Amino acid sequence: MPEGPLRLVVFISGGGSTLENIIQRIDDGRLTNTRIVLVVSSRSNVRGVEIARTADLPLAIIRKQDYADEAAFSSTLTAAVDAVHADLVVLAGFLCFWRLPAHWQGRVLNIHPALLPRFGGRGMYGQHVHEAVLATGERDSGCTVHLADNEYDHGPTVAQAHVPVEPDDTPETLAARVAAAERELYPHVIQQIAVNGLGWLDPYRAALCADS
Repeated sequence: MPEGPLRLVVFISGGGSTLENIIQRIDDGRLTNTRIVLVVSSRSNVRGVEIARTADLPLAIIRKQDYADEAAFSSTLTAAVDAVHADLVVLAGFLCFWRLPAHWQGRVLNIHPALLPRFGGRGMYGQHVHEAVLATGERDSGCTVHLADNEYDHGPTVAQAHVPVEPDDTPETLAARVAAAERELYPHVIQQIAVNGLGWLDPYRAALCADS
């Protein structure tokens, strides 16, 4: 086991359900050797911010509209995670684009509510994803944890969980089934890194380098 807990930063933009799940699992011992050292929100008036405050977690609100351009916004995000000496960043419904500098390549995870590479890309988030899955008549959906890079929903897949698409599904019922899978898959991946160290990601980092 690595020395000291995994220093985790969680990026959010909305309700914070993934953040809440991670907090609960750390608190009840299902997610071990992990410490959230910062929550970054791209919006100030969302439930995820209140979840972070209630849990007494360090919080930074960094809004894209407060910066002149994407480069300035990304630089501020990078400075925030560098300042807390984070080991890993997990994107948890973060809807803004963070252009990753070289020293963060291979240390940022994202979870997407579909089986990438299908149903990903700019604009494919939330209910839009589930609507697209149903519109194409898919019989299988799920979620994907992947290493983030500088393209939307791109980067090597680390893990996936599958769920069936039922004949009478609506976007809401499918979303609920996928969300349940996400609540198990994301903490599982984080736990592997917390127990085995960042080197556990090396095979996926190699694929990231091959694509660059």
